[in-house]
Amino acid sequence: MVMLDKIYTRGGDAGKTSLVGGKRVPKHNLRVETYGTVDEANSFIGIVRLYTETKPDLQLGQIQNDLFDLGADLATPYEKGKDEGLRIKHEQVQRLENEIDDYNGTLKPLNSFVLPGGSEASAYLHAARSIIRRAERLATNLNEQEPINPSVVIYLNRLSDHLFVLARHLNENGNADLLWEPGANQGKENEAKK
Repeated sequence: MVMLDKIYTRGGDAGKTSLVGGKRVPKHNLRVETYGTVDEANSFIGIVRLYTETKPDLQLGQIQNDLFDLGADLATPYEKGKDEGLRIKHEQVQRLENEIDDYNGTLKPLNSFVLPGGSEASAYLHAARSIIRRAERLATNLNEQEPINPSVVIYLNRLSDHLFVLARHLNENGNADLLWEPGANQGKENEAKK
């Protein structure tokens, strides 16, 4: 268990922070940017929980906990074969896949791309999904510079799919989705001038 007896330490006042193990890096370091983006998505999932308090079956608390695990994983430099520290595991990815399959089986089939929106909870899930996609892009960039646990990118990829399916589930199983209408507004500016 983590003990936080003091909230501020002044250790970051010069623009640096510590990774797990004590290495100091700039706060704009790509590794820090990546786990900071994961934290940003986690905050949006926390907002979704405000709208879904009566639906504990959504397992959003589990996802939030996983995202803290993932942040700890990213904050711990990775060496293949030296699996020290808290790491995202295949079982966490598998749980997401199982949940995706369960929810997706109840959804109205798609015949267009979905616009972010619908219910409040769905709109925030779409925001979290797009932030997770950014975290995934940052993680793949980080992995090209220094190795990270391969399960991190897999988890982020699967989570964005999970949040998409969950957003549709909360939009009356897809019946209240807002759908993209390709080219729907083209030519309308000329009509307005007539």
